[in-house]
Amino acid sequence: MRVLPPAARVLVVCAVLGASVCVLPAALRSDTPWPTVSLLAALYLGCEGVRICPRLAGRVPEGIGTFFPVVLAAVFLLPPCAAALVAVPGALAGPPVRRPVGVRRVWHAAQQATAAWAAGRAYGLLGGPAALDGRGPVASAVPGPSAGGAAGADPIAWVADFPYLLLPAAVAAVVFCLVLALLDGAILVAAERRPPATVRAGLSVRSLAPHCVHGLAGLMMAVMWRSPYGLPAALLVLLPMYISCWVFAQYHRERTAHQATIRALVQAVDIKDRYTRGHSERVGQASVMIARELGMADDRMEVVRIAGILHDVGKLGVPTRLLRKDGPLTPEERRIIELHPEYGHEMVRGIGFLGEARAAILHHHERVDGSGYPYGLRGEQIPVSARVVAVADSFDAMTSTRSYSRARPVPVALAELERCAGTQFDPAMVRALVGAIGRQGWHPMVTSDDDLQVIGDEPGAPGGPGGSAEGTLPGLPTQGGPSAAPAEPGPPGRSRDDAPEPGRAPDGRTSRVRPATGTGTGPGPGPRTGPRSGPRPGPRPGPRPGTGP
Repeated sequence: MRVLPPAARVLVVCAVLGASVCVLPAALRSDTPWPTVSLLAALYLGCEGVRICPRLAGRVPEGIGTFFPVVLAAVFLLPPCAAALVAVPGALAGPPVRRPVGVRRVWHAAQQATAAWAAGRAYGLLGGPAALDGRGPVASAVPGPSAGGAAGADPIAWVADFPYLLLPAAVAAVVFCLVLALLDGAILVAAERRPPATVRAGLSVRSLAPHCVHGLAGLMMAVMWRSPYGLPAALLVLLPMYISCWVFAQYHRERTAHQATIRALVQAVDIKDRYTRGHSERVGQASVMIARELGMADDRMEVVRIAGILHDVGKLGVPTRLLRKDGPLTPEERRIIELHPEYGHEMVRGIGFLGEARAAILHHHERVDGSGYPYGLRGEQIPVSARVVAVADSFDAMTSTRSYSRARPVPVALAELERCAGTQFDPAMVRALVGAIGRQGWHPMVTSDDDLQVIGDEPGAPGGPGGSAEGTLPGLPTQGGPSAAPAEPGPPGRSRDDAPEPGRAPDGRTSRVRPATGTGTGPGPGPRTGPRSGPRPGPRPGPRPGTGP
């Protein structure tokens, strides 16, 4: 308690006192069903104790979370004070994430006991216990053996009052969730001094949905408990639910590992060149804006985001001296850099969860007119994800300050993309980016002091139409504005980003060799297979790749 601020201490003490008031009547009442209370409390304790069992260490997924169906079944089966008592042992045994361990366990016990009591009160006010016993308004209006209730009727003829029972059960689950969220928000505000908006964030649909699912499982458990089949049937309902939570937690852990893999690859690329740090994340951000504008589904939008983040991972196989070279690149050096899409594809081809993102990594330098690399695909032969990433990559390359060029204003970059639509870029992707930025603006992620971004939509307007300075660095002049130096072209023959006019030579002639993007970064070794000598090889033997590996 000493490490907590005074406000947090007061809140914890008040929560414990409130939970004690909720639980105390169960100990004083003579009609408390102690066998049921003890069995449910032991069951909840076992579900929570699995996570801290030494023999199961490393086997239980970390994200399995608290298993609430047992507590909600107690809400439906027991008086409110007894349901609050069921939650206490399991909450005290739960594994705390951080210190102070004892205070956190006591807080969780008080929090869950209070939430169970409030949910039980709401459930009782709406006639939930009578409906569970078959004495609700619907069952009373229907003649039959169940109308007199479970007590005096044939137990085989007993049936709960559906569908009315769903209403008090749903309200109880919502109240349970709201009390937990309110107390969570209050302790975050008091202990960690977070803004009060944290409370509102906890009351979202994402918080309500899991508790409603747990409430449905708890209701099924309560109905089977009151049925002629009793406790064994209730446990059979609980087991599949617990296995489902286990599987979902395993999926969450694997997803976390996938994200860690992606972050590691991006960081390995970023450390090569400080001027392009954050480029991968911004390309992913712009790719998502395009995908959302095109109406892609959420799962495919996530694939496009990952493709944008990892599009330049092949730069890890390019010699660092080429990526950091100050002078113009020779044709041979350009040919080596142009191998980075194939390097990247080879690096990630064994990562199964990337899916379509692998095709985007391989083909994001193809052009719709067929003059791109590595395979010279044209039009619809280029995967959709690759066409999205190509536009996002070029947009960020033009609006970022690099060692060899200064950033261009956003309107200028969009105009260049529109000018090259139909030859280098897919016009539909360009229109999507222009439309998205027109409505939402461009607020890029800045991850380095040297990574200066332009977000103004007109000279002198640091934040676009609203004049917001978000995305610019404090103390620096707005790029593209009156105080900024004019954009300087890169050194002759040195354009490394796949921005428009990449094939224009310094003397004005069209070059057959287009520069590759110079966004790859990292002090790594040279290419794993070594630079190729002689003329650049043509397409590989066999059928030309289509929409992906």
